[in-house]
Amino acid sequence: MKNRIIKILSLLLSLTMVIGLSVISVHAAVKSEKPAAKTAAVNNRVYFAGPLFNEAEREYNLKIVEILESNGYEVFLPQRDGLLAAELQGKSEAEKTKMIFEKDRDEVLKADILFMVLDGRVPDEGACVELGIAYASGKRCYGIKTDARSVELDMDLNPMIAGCFTKVFYDLNGDELISSLKKYLKDNKL
Repeated sequence: MKNRIIKILSLLLSLTMVIGLSVISVHAAVKSEKPAAKTAAVNNRVYFAGPLFNEAEREYNLKIVEILESNGYEVFLPQRDGLLAAELQGKSEAEKTKMIFEKDRDEVLKADILFMVLDGRVPDEGACVELGIAYASGKRCYGIKTDARSVELDMDLNPMIAGCFTKVFYDLNGDELISSLKKYLKDNKL
């Protein structure tokens, strides 16, 4: 079972890197077509990556996003601002996949920062792809984690995921984690 999980994670990470490298070339082509208009005022645009498949996940995401927004960050939250498969009635699976992927990829590329929920046995697969795109595009990446299920061999995160982050906020006590995030944002910029 452990070998199977390792193989699946390796496949996901490989896919993430391939997509990330593809995005770099697309992003470079798009960037060269447009004049550089980026100013310090837009360095606060955040793409929020994480699972959004049940009510608890969506509520937690909103709680963290409210903290970021109250500290002056403009946040793209896919569950609120993106496309959800359930809302794309009448579309084929291929159409839904294409629409959701392109919208989220484009929003990652527009962002200055990626902020990712790392909870779960393994981080959400879609969020890992978004992380790969963001990291490969030179975005600052931050993680937040309250879950100890992935602790193995004294390494809490796969090095290929952990290596992408500028900082990971980690505390098994959710209230303490929220407090440390608020304190960090009071004293620092992402």
